[in-house]
Amino acid sequence: MYLTRTRDITRVGFVSTRFQGTDGVSLETWKWNEVLTELGYETFFFSGKSDWFPDRSRVAPEAFFGHPQVKELHAEIFDRSTRRRGLTAEVGEIKGRLKAALYEFVKDFSIDVLIVENAFAIPMNIPLGVAIAELVAEMEMPTIAHNHDFAWERQRFMTGCAEDYIVRAFPPRLHSINHVVINSEARRQLAFRCGISSVMIPNVWDFDSEPVVADDYNAGLRAELEIADDEVLFLQPTRIVARKGIESAIELVARYSKLTGGPQKGKLLISHPVLDEGDEYQKRVLDYAKFMNVELIVRPDLIDVERGTRPDGGKVYSLWDAYVRSDFVTYPSTYEGFGNAFLEAIFYRKPILVNRYAIYAQDIEPLGFRTTVMDGYVTDEVVKDVARVLSDPVEERKRVAENFAIGRKYLSYELLRRRLPIIFMNFGAVS
Repeated sequence: MYLTRTRDITRVGFVSTRFQGTDGVSLETWKWNEVLTELGYETFFFSGKSDWFPDRSRVAPEAFFGHPQVKELHAEIFDRSTRRRGLTAEVGEIKGRLKAALYEFVKDFSIDVLIVENAFAIPMNIPLGVAIAELVAEMEMPTIAHNHDFAWERQRFMTGCAEDYIVRAFPPRLHSINHVVINSEARRQLAFRCGISSVMIPNVWDFDSEPVVADDYNAGLRAELEIADDEVLFLQPTRIVARKGIESAIELVARYSKLTGGPQKGKLLISHPVLDEGDEYQKRVLDYAKFMNVELIVRPDLIDVERGTRPDGGKVYSLWDAYVRSDFVTYPSTYEGFGNAFLEAIFYRKPILVNRYAIYAQDIEPLGFRTTVMDGYVTDEVVKDVARVLSDPVEERKRVAENFAIGRKYLSYELLRRRLPIIFMNFGAVS
């Protein structure tokens, strides 16, 4: 039996920089939205960029971290140790416009509680974070801060002239805010650094949903990627950013190909071409793949969030089609807040290589998942284990079945159904 919605709180407003695409914040917001809707809440959305529910959304372009003026201010704030007077004024002007838009959002949709998706955690949009914090303080608005990754977890936020902004809003310490984090280390650091208590809710997956399956639509994906029947398609289901450790995936494919007898035995597909952090790392990855003689496939014209049609009339395949038609998933990240791609691979019953990044070692590995594990770098043992799994269908089926069962037990929507109503109890009586 699950607690249902609170009697006094029925309308929930999600706030973030964007609700679009397959970034981790958008994915987790979607999951929370599904469960809250199931529990009887009405949900609404405020962001700088969105392709969700137009009739229940409000878009303020300056709330997006990629907005030209916001991006320019962000670069200046974190590149300089002193702040010019005009910069402070410009931040204040954008903050004022965003706060006015937020007030309208709350009023127009009669919002009872806000759920702030990472905009109080990582300072990608300082005017937005400060605007939300001021609104919450002024209205004593019941708020859940769903924090995915904090400023102290990224080296690039350790310098600059943003100290006062960080203290004010990243995260804010206000009595009407309940903080939620996605891993145990974040919970410890939030308490240690800010004196703020929090509830841990890890990333989850709807393990009872129906997956995309091998069908006529995705039957031609491998041919379009020029993957022969006897070749192995390794899938790197991430964006091209440095912390994803894509060099290790390239090395794995190179060494696997050598071990199994040919330079074309393995090919690597990167699913997300979005470059949120510039293109220097992409150049590095492309050069390294060429150096290692690995065919690296980046096809934004072919792989997208959803199925569709290309301008030439050809098919656009979804990320899930890529999972279905791949043979092995690489996930050698050096840091993750939790690991959506890991859950996706488990759900699609794919064998997976995982680097023992801190959160995996602390919160995920103890659950008992059976993966190929590297500890910072690729070894002969790692390559041999990958080869063994790919050459032994019985072992592969056993591993992926066990992993699916563990994921369903510990990291499913059931966890959200239990924990979210408990957090909402702090805002009102539960019916």
